[in-house]
Amino acid sequence: MAYYKRLRDLREDNNYSQREIAEIIFTTQPQYYRYESGLRDLPAELLVILAKFYNVSTDYILGLTDNPKNG
Repeated sequence: MAYYKRLRDLREDNNYSQREIAEIIFTTQPQYYRYESGLRDLPAELLVILAKFYNVSTDYILGLTDNPKNG
């Protein structure tokens, strides 16, 4: 699974808008859309922020594991 699909799934499963998540990672909604659509690579520092926010591992977001808590 591509990480951008997992980003969208996490956001939707937690009932957040793209704008709300963009604010959390200190960017704009259009830029966040690019990350979530796979049009831009997600910087490592934002990956870490999102993993902490959703309380999941970075490996989970990256699609390296299907277990949200373990890498």
